[in-house]
Amino acid sequence: MSEQATNRELVAGLKSHLEETEKQVGRLEQVFKKLGKEPSATDCPAIDGIIKEAKEAVGEIDDKAVLDAAIVANSQAVEHYEIARYGTLIAWAEELGHDDVVRLLTTHLNEEKAAYTNLNTIALRKGVNRKAVA
Repeated sequence: MSEQATNRELVAGLKSHLEETEKQVGRLEQVFKKLGKEPSATDCPAIDGIIKEAKEAVGEIDDKAVLDAAIVANSQAVEHYEIARYGTLIAWAEELGHDDVVRLLTTHLNEEKAAYTNLNTIALRKGVNRKAVA
């Protein structure tokens, strides 16, 4: 979505969070190692649906200002999903006594919350929503 966004702050925020996501993969590999498990890919219909919806919305919007607002909204949906999942995983890790895993996943959760807050700031304080309405 960063390639289609026109707002500078939005583009920068999306690219920055992508870099964070790449670091998160490394931390998730640490989590699996600490648990003595091998990571494996799995389908997730929920996140696949959110991504599909975002792609469809982006393909239907011609007005760049409205497109930026839609990108923010769709990105926030992804962040909400990730926040919910990391919160659950942290609760389970706490119950199982995996304090080292809790620390790693809490870092992820904090990054996702910060990304959501940044998107909210871009939408409300940096004028993306206001420009979309105009």
